[in-house]
Amino acid sequence: MANETFDLVVIGAGPGGYVAAIRAAQLGMKVAMVEKRATFGGTCLNVGCIPSKALLQSSHLFEEAGHDLAEHGIVLSPPKLDFAQLMKRKGEVVDATTKGVAFLFRKNKITSFQGTGRIDKAGAVSVLGDDGAVKDTLATKNILIASGSEVTPLPGVTVDEKKIVSSTGALELAEVPKHLVVVGAGIIGLELGSVWRRLGADVTVIEFLDRITPGVDDEVTKHFQRALAKQGLTFKLGSKVTKADASGQGVTLTVEPSKGGATETVQADIVLVCIGRRPFIEGLGLDKAGVKLSDHGRIAVDAHFQTSVPGIYAIGDVIDGPMLAHKASEDGVACVETIAGQKGHVNWDLVPSIIYTQPEVAWVGKTEEQLKAAGVAYKIGKYPFTADPRSRANGATEGFVKVLADKATDKVLGVHIIGAEAGTMIAEAGLAMEFSASAEDIGRVCHAHPTVNEAMKEAALAAWEKPIHL
Repeated sequence: MANETFDLVVIGAGPGGYVAAIRAAQLGMKVAMVEKRATFGGTCLNVGCIPSKALLQSSHLFEEAGHDLAEHGIVLSPPKLDFAQLMKRKGEVVDATTKGVAFLFRKNKITSFQGTGRIDKAGAVSVLGDDGAVKDTLATKNILIASGSEVTPLPGVTVDEKKIVSSTGALELAEVPKHLVVVGAGIIGLELGSVWRRLGADVTVIEFLDRITPGVDDEVTKHFQRALAKQGLTFKLGSKVTKADASGQGVTLTVEPSKGGATETVQADIVLVCIGRRPFIEGLGLDKAGVKLSDHGRIAVDAHFQTSVPGIYAIGDVIDGPMLAHKASEDGVACVETIAGQKGHVNWDLVPSIIYTQPEVAWVGKTEEQLKAAGVAYKIGKYPFTADPRSRANGATEGFVKVLADKATDKVLGVHIIGAEAGTMIAEAGLAMEFSASAEDIGRVCHAHPTVNEAMKEAALAAWEKPIHL
C-alpha cells in the first residue's frame, strides 16, 4: 500500500491521461498514474491510432508500388507482400511509441501503478489487480478520470476477435482476408477497410445510414465515396446487419434495409464491426463516489472539467465532445492547468478531425449543412488540387480545399479538405480560426511555392474575392 499522498492521481494512461500527468508534473505536482495495461498510451497508442496509421502507411506504399509508380518512370515487377514483415513493423512502431511515454514518465518523476483504478471517495483511489483484489490504496488531493472509451457492441453480432473482429482484432489478422465486410462507414471502418483493400481483400461496407461518414460536409462525403469506390470498396448503404453466423468456415451475415424490407445474406471471411465507441466507465466506482452522468451517459463536468464531486475531474472520451485523441490531450492540459491555478481552456468547436485514407479527409469548424440549419449567411471558396502545381508534380490531384466564410464579416467558419495531405494542411485552418481570421487574412498570407498549401491560400481567396490561379 502506498504511504504517500499525491497532488493528483490520474486513472488511464491514454493520450488524455498521460499528457495530463506530464503537464501536471511540469507544474510541480506530485503525480501518480493508474493504468491497467502493461504499457502506456491507452487504446490510441496500443491498439488504435498508432498501429492503424502504421498499417495505413505500409498498405499505401504497397498500393503505390503496384499501381502508381509507373507514371513516374519507375517500372517494377508486381510487388510481393511480406505480410509478416508488415505486421512486425507495425508492432515495432507501437513498441517505440509506448516506450517513449514510459521514458517521459520517468523523466517527469511520475509514479505509476499497474491495475484497475477505482474511486472509493474524493481523495482516495484503489488499485485493483486482475483478480479484483486491492493492490494499493492511494491518497490524493485530486483525481482525474481519463479512462477513455471502448467499442460499441452491435446487437445480434458477437465479436470473437477471430472471424468477427473489432478495430483491435482488425489490426492483428493472421492473413489478408479474401472478403472483408465492414459494418459501419465511419472513420475507423473506412480507414481499416482501405488498409485491407490495398493489401488485396475485397471489401464491402455496410452502413445503417444512406451516406458514409456522418457529420462530414455533404459535398466532401460524396466526393469521398466516389474516390473509395474507384479504389474498389463496395458500399451497401441504408442497410443493417441483424445477425452474424460464424459457425461455418466464414461468417454469414443477415442484412436488411434500415427502414425495413426483405432480408439477404452476405458471406465474408472476416467481419469488422465499427459502429462507434462508448465511454469506458465501468468499475470506476462513480456511483459510490457520487459522480453524476450527463443525459448522454458520459461523465458530467463543468467548464473546468470538475465533476459533481469537488476534487474529482474527468477528460477525454468519458465526457462530452468529440472522441478524439488530440481533444483528450488538450482537455488534460487545460484541466491540470486549472487545478494549478492557471486558466486552461479548450475550444471544442475548433477540434480538427481527420480520416487517414487516401485521399485524406480533414475538417475543422462548421459544415455547410450546420450553417444552413443555423440560418447563417455564408460564402464558399473552393480550389481543386488539379490546379495546384505541386499536387500535379506529386501525382496526387484528387480532391479540393473548401473554405466557408461569413457572408457579412468574411470570418472563416469552416474549412474542409479532401486530398493527399489534408491532415497536415488542416492545422493552418485551425490556427487561423482560433484567432478569428477572415478568408482575406489567410489569402493574404504568403504561402511558399510550390507547396500543396497554396491550395488553402487560393480557396481562401476564392471565398473572399477571386482566386489567382483559377
